[in-house]
Amino acid sequence: MVNRVALDIFAPATPSKLPVLETAMLWNFWKLCRISLARETVGYEYRVIPEAQDFFENQILINYTQNNVSNFENNLNQNAKSTLFSYFVAKECGISGAKRAAAGLCLRCNVSYPILKACKKIDSLFGGEKRFTYNDLLPFVLNDDDGKTLIVLDARAKTQLVLDDNGRTKPTNYKFFTVEVLRTFKPDSQSSMSLDNWAYLQTKQNQEVKNFLSEFGFKHQSDWAILNRARPKQIESLSERDRQLINVFHAVYRRDRREHRSAGVQKCPDPSNSQLQEMLTALQKQNVTVKSNLELIAELKQVAVQLKQYDVWSSREPLEIRDPDTGKDVLRPDLPHASTDQLNVEQQEILEFLHQQLKSALIQSIEQEISACIAKLEKSKSYAIFAQKFMPGLQLYYCQGMSLKEIVPLLEMSSWDQARRVLDPGKLINNVRARTVEKVLDSTMALAQEKGLTQIPPEPEYLKTLIEQIEAFADVEFFKEAAEEIKAGKNREMNSLYARQLRVYFSNILPPKKKVK
Repeated sequence: MVNRVALDIFAPATPSKLPVLETAMLWNFWKLCRISLARETVGYEYRVIPEAQDFFENQILINYTQNNVSNFENNLNQNAKSTLFSYFVAKECGISGAKRAAAGLCLRCNVSYPILKACKKIDSLFGGEKRFTYNDLLPFVLNDDDGKTLIVLDARAKTQLVLDDNGRTKPTNYKFFTVEVLRTFKPDSQSSMSLDNWAYLQTKQNQEVKNFLSEFGFKHQSDWAILNRARPKQIESLSERDRQLINVFHAVYRRDRREHRSAGVQKCPDPSNSQLQEMLTALQKQNVTVKSNLELIAELKQVAVQLKQYDVWSSREPLEIRDPDTGKDVLRPDLPHASTDQLNVEQQEILEFLHQQLKSALIQSIEQEISACIAKLEKSKSYAIFAQKFMPGLQLYYCQGMSLKEIVPLLEMSSWDQARRVLDPGKLINNVRARTVEKVLDSTMALAQEKGLTQIPPEPEYLKTLIEQIEAFADVEFFKEAAEEIKAGKNREMNSLYARQLRVYFSNILPPKKKVK
């Protein structure tokens, strides 16, 4: 869970000396977080699943004796989850369906907690005017029953199967979201994020949750709708040229939109040629050079990308608002009293700090890594001729969604393999990730030392834990989605925040390219 990871980054690394069973909070492997109508305030409860508890104690804990408690204590959650997954997805004939289902019960209990936290995180992102709470999201994702239904996966891990009392299985049309989280998780992948972070990501991307949010206006909008509704504070974050573009767009497009609304037209259509020409004329008067309607459309779409990013990064509303009667800043009345104490104010500041540092580090890392790649190509005897084609190639890949195979003839390369060695989008992601983590680590260490949360120099274990937590934080926000989208086949959509930031970078460096059909 991003919220927890972010706050844990500043937790002192002090190993506990208490017995493992007291420190590990093992009950999250046999207590299921589920919806409760009886608890109207919080909307959920924890229910003990005896079958899960029995299996965990007899199949998992029994493997750990007092001789290896110390090692187990350091890696408890990961060890337990790895063992449970080995049972749950087992293909060996010696592992019965009952054991697989019982291991699945333990994991279903475990992931129900980050799912709940994800709903609360989504709730916190949209401020006080949203007219819903996290309770409204719970039915879509905390749809597990009392833990009585035994579920296993088919041989290809594609389908949920119900296991009956006789050990027979049959497909079910009703899919438990907890099981879907487990089904899509890849515990053995080197690039895999933690199960908690995966549960958070899947909850955020749950289609029913997204459909629900769309009813309140938090839905995908066209580039023209985003540009049309841009607010002054958003525009302040743009470059001078981009501000001129959007001001001209507003002058022409908003004027005509008022006429369209009076005629009953609700959607924001594509700007017409006459509107674009009027914008070009206005830009020329301001000494802003845009050569054609096509180039203007491309530049406006890049401004829309930046406005989308602004929405993502500024979605947390302030804890205080201006009182119109007194002119002073006061606590927002829609916040529960318990969430406005000093601790939570500090936590909010930490989260905001981490998001700001992460975005800034990503922007710098993309620029530095692309420069490093070009410099490396220039020094290569075999690939120096492709150095100047590196950025145009990435632009074709990320802006036009072209595959490496399609890019080969356009860059006059000999093969797909050569294009992969020159561009290598996967390696670029990894290198940008490494640079980003390093930059966030430096700024986080500076803040931690300022607040007296670590020694100078920091202890090795603290530093190791801090790096792991920043990596997990960065993966959830940027790099997991970026890595997944380049694995897609044809018609891939490059919509990750990483891809969007690349396009912003390209728009500032390279001239817009005509769409290749």
